[in-house]
Amino acid sequence: MGRSFEPENKLPNMIGPGTKIIGNIETNGDIRIDGAIEGDILSKGKVVIGPNGNVKGEIKCVNCEVSGKINGKILVSELLSLKASSNISGDIKTGKLTIEPGAVFTGTCTMDHGAPGKGQPVSGKK
Repeated sequence: MGRSFEPENKLPNMIGPGTKIIGNIETNGDIRIDGAIEGDILSKGKVVIGPNGNVKGEIKCVNCEVSGKINGKILVSELLSLKASSNISGDIKTGKLTIEPGAVFTGTCTMDHGAPGKGQPVSGKK
């Protein structure tokens, strides 16, 4: 009957190199950033920051893989992976964390294995 239709997004959203967005981004799917974002990112999927990606703002998502630069808070309900080329300046709250040798991280990290809603997307409310 009155079922809401939300299309499945099989392809990730992509912000390409040379693109700069000023403002917040919300997505129900995955997103890959190879450009620059000044604003918060809320994803119910995975956020990938490519080697040339640069984010100034808060990131809230289920999973995150960082190869680029982030200046801001990162809230990940499941796995955060910092690659060797990553440069993070800000606080992290995550369920699981992997850090490759060479990654740069300045801030605090809180790992919360027993968080309510583990495995669920992080809420958009602050």
